[in-house]
Amino acid sequence: MADNPIFSLFLPIALGIVMIGLGLHLTLADFKRVATAPKAVVVALLVQTVVLPPVAFGLAIGFGLPPELGLGLVLLAASPGGVTANLFSHLARGDVALNITLTAINSVLALVTLPVWVTLGLAWLMASEQAVPPPTRKIIEVGVLVILPVVIGMSLRAWRPVIAEKLDKPIRLASTLILVVLIGAAVFFEWETLAKYAAVVGLAALLFNLVSLLSGYAAGRAARLGVPQATAIAFEIGIHNGTLAIFVALHVLSMPGAAVVPALYSLLMYLTGGLFAWWVLKRALRSA
Repeated sequence: MADNPIFSLFLPIALGIVMIGLGLHLTLADFKRVATAPKAVVVALLVQTVVLPPVAFGLAIGFGLPPELGLGLVLLAASPGGVTANLFSHLARGDVALNITLTAINSVLALVTLPVWVTLGLAWLMASEQAVPPPTRKIIEVGVLVILPVVIGMSLRAWRPVIAEKLDKPIRLASTLILVVLIGAAVFFEWETLAKYAAVVGLAALLFNLVSLLSGYAAGRAARLGVPQATAIAFEIGIHNGTLAIFVALHVLSMPGAAVVPALYSLLMYLTGGLFAWWVLKRALRSA
């Protein structure tokens, strides 16, 4: 997926537009609220960095995956949340300010945690002592793609509220359309990958995706956080940065096999993420 022009070129542009739309709904007060009540951030980071990588190891060993495929699952677990998590959270009425905060913190934290977990994966699954350098350039790209468009949207809301109000509904509709197009494009262009590896690693990737989403939501609710915060945590943890994982597999580790699971996961997460967003909205409507 990383080499497909739909995802390498048009996806960042589309997500940039979506992030501007998210910024139209945010103020500095939203981020101050997250800073003054950091429990949600702590819960999310603990699940992301402490719980999920061991789950990935367990699935790799339990399913008897070939070493490179198992390493790909660990690499995916160690990757931070993707930019698309913010879109899913927005559509599911999650706490988007929390999502953006988590994406920023998680991306910086990954400079340390990703090399640690992947190095352990190399040692345990492949008996290799190869060291993994921090993926600094990709982390910077994620930061720019997340923060800059949001700042533009927030600035419009603060300085040009009339324009922001007019843009709100079109961008919300565009966000939904972009998500539908991404799901369709992912399945259409990557069908061969899906068909080739689904039997080998598909169930493990799907289970990991579901565990990520549900553990994030359950941890948030167990910590007595509100549904919007639990939803934000679920998507931040459940929608991993597959592009970062593929980049590390291909360009840092030179292991094409390790890129298979992140590529397959990147297809599955659009479907499961959409279904999970529908489930959250349905529960919210019942409560209302």
